[in-house]
Amino acid sequence: MASGLVLVKLTPGEEKQALENIKKIPGVKDLTATFGSWDAVVKADASSLETLASVVVGKIRAVRGVAGTETLIEVKLE
Repeated sequence: MASGLVLVKLTPGEEKQALENIKKIPGVKDLTATFGSWDAVVKADASSLETLASVVVGKIRAVRGVAGTETLIEVKLE
């Protein structure tokens, strides 16, 4: 299992529709709109790191209104 937080920059004027479309993507578990350098934080889960990369690159970045992303991969420290 691979999990990550995807920081999302949105295009002004397209935020609402972009957020609605991101919520529909399989693997997106939570989405929070934010103020600051990033417009939203997406919690995404996938079966592998490769699948998570596919969700981010192939699905989230493909949404109209998404101007950029940065993905923080979750790790377990023991």
